[in-house]
Amino acid sequence: MSNTLDDAAQLAAQLLARRWLPRNQALVKRALIDQELWRALNERLGAVGLKVVDNVYADHISVAMLRPAEVAVFGETGLAANNNLDLPRDGVALLVVLWALIVLPKRQRQLTRSEEAEGQGEMFATDKPLPSAASSAPTLSYRSLLADFGNQLGKKMRLDANLKLLERQGFITRKGEDIAEGPLLDLLLDYDTLAPRILDGALADVLSRSTDEGAGPALSHILAARHNEENA
Repeated sequence: MSNTLDDAAQLAAQLLARRWLPRNQALVKRALIDQELWRALNERLGAVGLKVVDNVYADHISVAMLRPAEVAVFGETGLAANNNLDLPRDGVALLVVLWALIVLPKRQRQLTRSEEAEGQGEMFATDKPLPSAASSAPTLSYRSLLADFGNQLGKKMRLDANLKLLERQGFITRKGEDIAEGPLLDLLLDYDTLAPRILDGALADVLSRSTDEGAGPALSHILAARHNEENA
């Protein structure tokens, strides 16, 4: 029992120090399948008002505040704000756009590959892990993002400043002219809440007209499939 608690304390300390850890890190991998270690980790973090944030579609785990801790730290006024990371409004708008252009196509690819694996009739196919975010998430062209949304998101100077801020916060990474998913993009934004609001709202049509050669067609396909399901 003491070894498990020591491992939980070590894992909690690493999460607090680094903010996120890859799912393939040895101790994280063990915690994800060891119920006792996972419970001990959550108890350690829960004692200081935190919780583990995990998502099988993401390549990392992270920590976030429990609701009572949010109230104690930020107060009711702070909770009414659109974010607690001091992101400007155009930064939040950019984050939503990036999430939609990167995570929605990624999730569609992961689900498609998972369904294909199940349809192959392999023994225990449903127990196989989902395709990783790294192999499924598209990269987004900076030039396309600027051309499509620059005017709405503050033009080049503001867009560049907010991209740097989102990269520093761990939501995105930059690879030359390409923008890729960061450790927190698919962890701290709630897919079940955000996806329907985007796909069923006016923003969906705007996003599907993106000139990015990956994100635009992917979102158009998702919207067409959703429309067909609704009319079936």
